[in-house]
Amino acid sequence: MIHPQAIIDSSAKIAGDVSIGPFTVIGANVEIGSGTEISSHVVINGPTKIGKGNRVFQFASVGEKPQDLKFSDEPTELHIGDRNTIREYVTLHRGTPGGGGVTRIGNDNFFMASSHVAHDCVIGNNIIMANATALAGHVIVEDHVILGGYTTVHQFTRIGVHAFTGFSTAIDRDVLPFFTVAGNRARAIGINKEGLKRRGFSPETIRALQDAFKLLIKSSCSHKVALEKVEEIAGQDENVRLMLDFLDASERGWIR
Repeated sequence: MIHPQAIIDSSAKIAGDVSIGPFTVIGANVEIGSGTEISSHVVINGPTKIGKGNRVFQFASVGEKPQDLKFSDEPTELHIGDRNTIREYVTLHRGTPGGGGVTRIGNDNFFMASSHVAHDCVIGNNIIMANATALAGHVIVEDHVILGGYTTVHQFTRIGVHAFTGFSTAIDRDVLPFFTVAGNRARAIGINKEGLKRRGFSPETIRALQDAFKLLIKSSCSHKVALEKVEEIAGQDENVRLMLDFLDASERGWIR
C-alpha cells in the first residue's frame, strides 16, 4: 500500500492499510490512522495526528510550520479527525505556543483546492471550505459551516454553526450562527434558509430564526429593544437561544 518511491521517516506511525503514493514525504512524529489514502507528491510534517478514513490529494501540505514570525521551532501539533477530504494545494499548519500549541480539525470536512487553515485554528465537523478560502490564525469555525470560494477570515474570528458565506467574502468580525454573510467587507444578508431546510430544520425554527435576524439587523427600534424581543423568541426556540449566547460571547463584535 506504500509506494516504494515514497519517503517515510522511521518515527512515523502508519496503520497497516494506509495507502501512500509515489514522491510523497512523511516526516517525523506523524501518525496516520486506518483507511486513510495519501496521494502522490504530498508533504506531511509532524508532530501531526491524522485519523481514520481521510483522503489527501496531490500537492497538499499538511502539518507544516506556522506562518508566525514569533515561532521558534517549538514542537507544536496538528490534529485531524476522521473522513476529511483534503484536495490539491491545501495547506494545514501546526499551532503556536501562544495559541495553545495545537491546530484542531474535526471530522467529515471538505477542504477544496488551495484552501488554507492557519495556526491554532479550531475547525469543527461537516464544514466545507471552497476553493482558495483562507483562515488566519486562531479562527474558530463551528459545525456545518459553508465558506464560499475566496472567502478570507481575519484572525481571532468565530463563525457560528450553520453559517454561510458568499463568494469572495471578507470577514473581519464574528459571524452569528445561521447567518448568511457576503461582500467585502462582509454584511449580513439573511438566514441560511436553504442550508437549514436541507439539514431538516423545521419550518417553525426557520421562521423563528428569520424573525430574530430581522430584529437584529433590519429593525428600526433600538438595539436594546430588539434584543429584548429576540429574548422572547429565544424562550421558545433553542436555536435562537444559541444565536443569542454566541452574540453575548462575541469579543470582536459581529457582522451586521
